[in-house]
Amino acid sequence: MKIKVAQPGMLTTVQDMGRWGFQGKGMPVAGAMDLFALKSGNVMVGNEEGAACLEVTVLGPTLTVIEGEGAVVATGADLGFSINGISYPCNNVLKVGEGDTLSFSGMKGNGCRAYLVFSGGVDVPVVMGSRSTYLRAQIGGVDGRALVKGDIFITGEPHILWRRFVDFQCPVAVLPERRTGRPLRVVLGPQDDAFSPKGIETFFSEPYKITESADRMGYRLKGAVIEHSGGADIISDAIPLGAVQVPGDGQPIVMLADRQTTGGYTKIAVLCSPDIAEIAQYLPGQEIRFQQVSFEEAVSLAKQESDQIIKLRQSVAAWITRIVPPMSECETEILMTSGTWELSVDGETHTVSWESLDY
Repeated sequence: MKIKVAQPGMLTTVQDMGRWGFQGKGMPVAGAMDLFALKSGNVMVGNEEGAACLEVTVLGPTLTVIEGEGAVVATGADLGFSINGISYPCNNVLKVGEGDTLSFSGMKGNGCRAYLVFSGGVDVPVVMGSRSTYLRAQIGGVDGRALVKGDIFITGEPHILWRRFVDFQCPVAVLPERRTGRPLRVVLGPQDDAFSPKGIETFFSEPYKITESADRMGYRLKGAVIEHSGGADIISDAIPLGAVQVPGDGQPIVMLADRQTTGGYTKIAVLCSPDIAEIAQYLPGQEIRFQQVSFEEAVSLAKQESDQIIKLRQSVAAWITRIVPPMSECETEILMTSGTWELSVDGETHTVSWESLDY
């Protein structure tokens, strides 16, 4: 498909799984803030899990399909997605074609970031192994920036059976349970020994509010001062996704997708992977708390998230291999194995060959 940007929205960028393998050279990973939403959307339209999509923040864009057709699904937060003025819920795969207008009416209260995923993915140039937009360095995506009015982009080659993905509705059971107000789970470290017992207790017992200094790089928080046992600085080391830095003023910073590769502030803890996607849906002014979990629990949570994607893939596979009622004089039973099939349509006989579905 070829798609034109009629209105860009507040901040709409191309994102995928990120630019891995270059942190040693100082290049941040970037990528989608809510990785589960990216992966689940791609699974629902038959893409590779890491295919590029549009990350839509708070106020969504208005897009027009000017050529071709394909499948699309909105995932993540509900920002009021609609096609030609008709509203559709998230996680439903829809067919769009030439002349269709895709738009968003606004936030519905369950987050600030939606992901618009097209069959075939957004086809922009690959830079250092990724199509993600890294705004600070102006690389990736569409000319290294957010979409602007008048931009035209294309989607890639879709799954050969993309039409069979249309109308799939993601079961609620495979979506993560996200509840505003639930403490975000963290594992202590790697420099938790730089904090006093009082500082550790403060971190887990006090609420912290997300300040206006919150973007794709990280969220600065404000709340009770977290006390260090010594100095707040260390020799710079790597910053993992979801790390909670605490500089000398005792106010934590949660590091997110566009974080720098290294930093010299002590890190008191690291968020569990499902909760990184959860905080990415929060806005400035919202309050958060932290809850300690063990390393083993964090691994288990990550595995549960991975299992949800597997279950979603199985659900999608069941959908696309369903028996579709015949539209003419077709056979009513189709065995999903390779072979040939004589199809009679309007008195003419056609030989159809197919292969077993591998999805």
